[in-house]
Amino acid sequence: MTLQHTIYDLNTGETTVRDYTKDEIKAYEDERKNNKEVNEAIQAEAEAKATAKAALLNKLGITAEEAALLLL
Repeated sequence: MTLQHTIYDLNTGETTVRDYTKDEIKAYEDERKNNKEVNEAIQAEAEAKATAKAALLNKLGITAEEAALLLL
């Protein structure tokens, strides 16, 4: 896969396409790696919260709907 940068000039209607440089490819790959790590951390946090919520509801012996009614 070749990464390319596309520029479209609205004034002239001209499209310019060029391949990424080595530095741009490295920056792109670094950003993808960082995004993956951030997404994994967000997912792990969401799973931990869901587990804690389920444990609390189970401990209280109520459903999520019943807990929502208590907050009204």
